[in-house]
Amino acid sequence: MQDKIKGEGNEIKGTVKEGAGKLGGDKSTEVSGKWDKSKGEVQEKVGDAKINANKP
Repeated sequence: MQDKIKGEGNEIKGTVKEGAGKLGGDKSTEVSGKWDKSKGEVQEKVGDAKINANKP
C-alpha cells in the first residue's frame, strides 16, 4: 500500500514539475518531471502487485 501512495505522490509531483518546465521553457525541469511521473507509475504498479500477491 505504501508503494502505491508514494507512486501517486511522485506522479503528481512529476506532472506539476513537467508543467512548470514547459511553462517556463526549462527543458531540464520538464524532463525531470517526466522522469518523476514515470517513476510514480512504476511504483504504483509495484504497489498493486504487492497488494494482489497478498490476496488469497
